Amino acid sequence: MQKHRGSSNSIGGDHFRHQVEKVEKAGKYLRFVEQQGMNTAPAAAFPAHAAAEPLRRAVRFWLGAFVVGLFVSGATAIPLLPELNILARVLHTSYAWPPLLVRWIDTVQSALRVTDARFPFLAYGTDWLAFGHFAIAIAFIGPLRDPVRNVWVITFGMIACALVVPYALVFGALRGIPFWWRLIDCSFGVVGIVPLWHCRRLIGRLARTTGEAA
Repeated sequence: MQKHRGSSNSIGGDHFRHQVEKVEKAGKYLRFVEQQGMNTAPAAAFPAHAAAEPLRRAVRFWLGAFVVGLFVSGATAIPLLPELNILARVLHTSYAWPPLLVRWIDTVQSALRVTDARFPFLAYGTDWLAFGHFAIAIAFIGPLRDPVRNVWVITFGMIACALVVPYALVFGALRGIPFWWRLIDCSFGVVGIVPLWHCRRLIGRLARTTGEAA
């Protein structure tokens, strides 16, 4: 009986020492973490990061598409006459195109031929038009890197897209641009605002998910 009681005390003592060693090891680990400056935040913070990553990827995708569109639109403002020559040849290969469109492209092509031959410096204006597109596209690098902090760039882009409509209607009329062509110009603003509006919504969700302040 005494032997059994002694063995029980021995087992209990071993268990107690084992628990003490576990506590000591845990204390050493915590001291090591503090010395290394490691993050001791609970794992509950990681689900927010996991939920935010798909939102960041979606924002980058739509902004990337918008930036590419700006660069392409700007680049097409430089070689205007070669582009018009190609477009005119395409339109004249078939009678399926509206005659109104064909006549307008022929008119613009003739005007560009004259100005390119006699007044080539006028093309310098459209060169700067291209530069404006490139400069605006560069501004969107900010929200590509940090969408929440640079959400104001998205708002700026949406305002610019909205202003395309009255600008095209008013100044197009002053310059003798046909109304139906002015509607095509307006469509660039309408199409451009769609991905920016979607990005604005995604960034709002991202801010709520991560707790960041815009």
